[in-house]
Amino acid sequence: MLDTVLSGILIGICVSAPLGPVGVLCIQRTLSRGRAHGFFTGLGATVSDLIYAIITGFGMSFIMPVINSNRTLIQILGCVIICLFEIHIFRSRPVAHISNSGQSSAKNTYMRDFVTSFALCFSNPLIIFLFIGLFAHFNFVIQGESMEDMVNSVVGFFSIMLGALMWWFSLTLLVGKLRSRFSLNTIWTINKVIGSVLILLCVTGVILTLMGITF
Repeated sequence: MLDTVLSGILIGICVSAPLGPVGVLCIQRTLSRGRAHGFFTGLGATVSDLIYAIITGFGMSFIMPVINSNRTLIQILGCVIICLFEIHIFRSRPVAHISNSGQSSAKNTYMRDFVTSFALCFSNPLIIFLFIGLFAHFNFVIQGESMEDMVNSVVGFFSIMLGALMWWFSLTLLVGKLRSRFSLNTIWTINKVIGSVLILLCVTGVILTLMGITF
């Protein structure tokens, strides 16, 4: 159970950490309107990611025998998928993808923040491939129909949501604290640092797997 919680939290953080369009939108709103607006923006993305996580989790359960018999290969492929995704984020300019819906207006509400970020995140179903890579990397597969399995599934998905919310809370807290020193140009630098770290972890994961060290 503890392994499921830790894996879920790490998956939630890894999915949320790359500063794509939603991350930039969260920072914009935190800078211009305050932490609460930024957090509700992250909450919308979290709900969208949770939906895709559930779809991916139950979908992967059908190929569990394949995963068990090819665990080393699956883990390597998972690392490669994550690495390719991070390279894409590393090279992208996420500010260019934000629509005018992220700009301030007289009708700003927390629900608007939630809905717009949810729509922006949900419009990118390619996030499923990132979940496939992460689930394979952490051996996070939903299986079985017993009560214990169902509880384990609920705990796992709740942990993913918790990890994502921890990230958005930390991000808005940091941006709020450094509000006077923070600019959107800083996003690209942060994005490259996060991307570089995650790419390095993926490469390390591949090397450890080839050495026969499971994780």
